Amino acid sequence: MKKIVCLITVLMTTAFSLVGCGGNKDNAANDDALKITMVTSVGGVTDGSFNQSAWEGLQKAEKDLGINISYIESKQEADYITNLEQAVDGNNDLILATGFPMQQALLETAKNYPEQKFAIVDVDYGNETPENVTCISFNESESGYIVGLVAGKMTKTNIVGFVGGMDNVVVRKFQNGYEAGVKAANPDAKVLAQYVNSFADQAKGKSIASQMYSNDADIIFACAGDSGVGVLECAKETGKFAIGVDRDQNDIAPDNILTSAMKKVNEGVYNVVENLNNGTFEGGKTLVFGLNEKGVGLAPSTNKNVPQEIIDYVNDQEQKIINGELVIPNK
Repeated sequence: MKKIVCLITVLMTTAFSLVGCGGNKDNAANDDALKITMVTSVGGVTDGSFNQSAWEGLQKAEKDLGINISYIESKQEADYITNLEQAVDGNNDLILATGFPMQQALLETAKNYPEQKFAIVDVDYGNETPENVTCISFNESESGYIVGLVAGKMTKTNIVGFVGGMDNVVVRKFQNGYEAGVKAANPDAKVLAQYVNSFADQAKGKSIASQMYSNDADIIFACAGDSGVGVLECAKETGKFAIGVDRDQNDIAPDNILTSAMKKVNEGVYNVVENLNNGTFEGGKTLVFGLNEKGVGLAPSTNKNVPQEIIDYVNDQEQKIINGELVIPNK
């Protein structure tokens, strides 16, 4: 009898030790509350950028609205569909996918599970948006433009850089806006641009940044997720300047990050969750956040390293964009 009890104890201990394996995170559950799971793109919730901002939006919703939240981290793109289906099996009220690279996987999963509600950040399916999906989109061109104005005004060498993660529509919008802003503020400035081809390779991001700084760039816009953290670290190590993305990244290198191209993913995510909680969630639509919606802008820490007269100049240009007096040129 003692042997049987011992065996049962061992089996129960083993079972409990397996819960939560596979890079997942579950908060303590409230059975009556909404249940929402976020499936991250490559980079994870501690990427200091996009995924982290989305997770912060869910954490705020958890605190304010009393919902149950969890996440599943994707280690590679091949994980996307598997992780989304795992979230479906978890009986979630909403499944949130983060990032343009997940667009095809989310679309396929949403069509396979039409009764499940989904939301996806940084994707706009347009007329093809399934009725069970809400898209959360941002005007990255505006965000890139205003940090480009800062870079154009503050460069001493007239050479600045842009380091992108994956070459996709969203990052290109950041780049195009940035280059237009640099030129508007400083017609003599040159923009060096290169892609890491990954959102999760800090070493390569740092290597690209190091080469740009060696070629006299004195400011680099890091638009590369976790790869961009390598750029920011390089700025810190070389005493140069960098510009962050998505969230205020000044904490990574307080003396070297001029500002960040804020894309308030956290607020977009919170907005959708609040709609779901209020019973006003609408699928088949895209919510767009730009300057006019206060969804993009300079980081709160900008005044640490950027002179007030430059901030005033940028604020004036922002207002012209909002008023329709200034149109950001496209390539």
